Amino acid sequence: MTNKQIAFSTVWSKYLPAVKILLKKAVTTDQVLGMNRTDFERAAGIKKSGYRFVVKFAKDKPVTLYSGNDIIQAFISVLLNDEASRAQLLENDYTFSFSSKYQLHIKNNSVPAQQKLPTPVEEEVLVN
Repeated sequence: MTNKQIAFSTVWSKYLPAVKILLKKAVTTDQVLGMNRTDFERAAGIKKSGYRFVVKFAKDKPVTLYSGNDIIQAFISVLLNDEASRAQLLENDYTFSFSSKYQLHIKNNSVPAQQKLPTPVEEEVLVN
């Protein structure tokens, strides 16, 4: 891990308890977590960084590789190193979007249980 990844990991770890709660709530509806801009500015060492990213998870794995992007790699690492959030990521597919307004949007991409198609049941046909 680079020094910046370590700094960003510290920031993401601070918000992890709230992210875990919102992961559970995101099963039914999209969630948004507002974050403190100064936390990220201190971690990056620059002001007005305006970070934006989108990370999609499918079965607890990011869909795309994000090499060279410290903030995203730190985010993924913090999520996957926590057992509770990893279990939630394994159960559902999520998209995380981080906006330049320092808001983390969490969306569940899995098909809810009630919307899944029912299993066909064989019926007996009586012929007269």
